[in-house]
Amino acid sequence: MICWGCYPKAVGPVGPEGTRLTWTEMDFAQRKVHMRKEVLPRAAALFGSWRPERFAEVDCSLCHAPGNFEMPTADLPRLSGKLLLGPEFAKHPETTRLKLDRLVPMMAEALGLKPFSVVTRNGFGCYSCHLGPNGPVFKN
Repeated sequence: MICWGCYPKAVGPVGPEGTRLTWTEMDFAQRKVHMRKEVLPRAAALFGSWRPERFAEVDCSLCHAPGNFEMPTADLPRLSGKLLLGPEFAKHPETTRLKLDRLVPMMAEALGLKPFSVVTRNGFGCYSCHLGPNGPVFKN
């Protein structure tokens, strides 16, 4: 039986068993290829359409420091940890809305991960990439 709503979804290359791999099943080299072929082009298109002058050329440094591929990372701005990202909306409403409405769902889909749920406090969301004020939030 196929479960279309099941996560993680197989988004990677075909593995030794003849089925596509999930993000968690991919090794580092496979993840790197997936990021370059699937994730980076989507992020580049989104940011390029939003602010073309600033994001004319996008590379891995949009989210990662050289050699650091761990997430969440201190290489991105820390988030407040406040309910519904109130301070982020007050300071950067357009950026926060873009990331919540478009970037986070796009990245969750590209990685085959369940989108973050405020009810379960699980899934791919802002804190999958950003640290909170005191470090990782929501088991990330």
